[in-house]
Amino acid sequence: MSFFDEADEPRTETHGPPRNPSRPRRPSGTGRQPPRDQSVQTRRAVLAVALLIVVILIALGVHSCQVSANESALKDYTNHVSSLITQSNATGKQLFGQLAPSGGQQNGPAVQTQINGTLNQAQNELRSARDYSAPDAVKTANQNFVLALKMRADGIRNVAGQIQPALGNQTSQTAVNSIAAEMARFYASDVLYKDYAAPEIAAALHAAGIAVGGNGETIAGGQFVPNLLWLTPSYISGQLHVASSGGTGPASSHSHKLTQVAIGSNTMVPGVTNHTPATPPAVFTLTFTNASGSSGGGNLTCNVTVAGTGITGTATATAPSAGQTGTCQVTLSASPPVGVHPVTASVQSSPSEGTNKTNSESFPLDFQ
Repeated sequence: MSFFDEADEPRTETHGPPRNPSRPRRPSGTGRQPPRDQSVQTRRAVLAVALLIVVILIALGVHSCQVSANESALKDYTNHVSSLITQSNATGKQLFGQLAPSGGQQNGPAVQTQINGTLNQAQNELRSARDYSAPDAVKTANQNFVLALKMRADGIRNVAGQIQPALGNQTSQTAVNSIAAEMARFYASDVLYKDYAAPEIAAALHAAGIAVGGNGETIAGGQFVPNLLWLTPSYISGQLHVASSGGTGPASSHSHKLTQVAIGSNTMVPGVTNHTPATPPAVFTLTFTNASGSSGGGNLTCNVTVAGTGITGTATATAPSAGQTGTCQVTLSASPPVGVHPVTASVQSSPSEGTNKTNSESFPLDFQ
């Protein structure tokens, strides 16, 4: 073997530790990262859920408080209205007691003083209604309620202004007619409250889930006008004990007494709502008696008036002998509007005779 051949052979080391290999380099770029700590993510999720639950609970609590406050406000308002309308109806009872006390003709100035005291009560009731802050759910109902009380206060003021000429020695028929117009205002206030304000309040309570009637909230009823006959001038004259046709002093006795008013076989009853078809125009049969003791003969005038419509009916009849009975038939000039209207029937021997409880009769009649 040559020297060069020996030198070309790989060298083998037999002494010392082996050499360490080179340390691998960390790869560059976007290699996979170690996974995040799952416990941190879990804690964050639990915290988010807890915060959401707290927010929901707060929202429910606020809503519950709002609902409770709403219900309390509606209940308080209903009680307020019921209390005021009860007071107002009592004020009406007082007014009609002043207009129609027992006894004969009254002193005009004294009655006006009494009515002015009643007006003061009505104005206080109206002020209380205006000053009360109504919940939004009953804003429209409250407007109707306040208007009803205003109509009552205005009507009482106007009656007070007409009562002296109506009760004077020279009775003013114009004053009596004006009082009748104020009675229509009172009746309209009853309609406004009972047919509009009260049902609107009930609807608001129902919408809020509040029971009405029975064990629920009570909405006071009642009415201001005790009798629809008060809408007729002849009835007012009788209650005031004055002549109703412009005469002086109390109404005198009349020569003929109206004993019955009927439509067909249906007899009209004062103070009770009677019924009849509106079309064709009704035909009234008036039955009367000669209460004067005169020999009879001559003509009588029979009248029927439907208040507030301008519709009337007139007929003539021959006066019966003393103590005898006669009849006449009166047809209305047109069909009245459907609904309840005050009707007055009378029989007179002359236009100057006037009318009172003896020779006239008034009653509410429902034209259907």
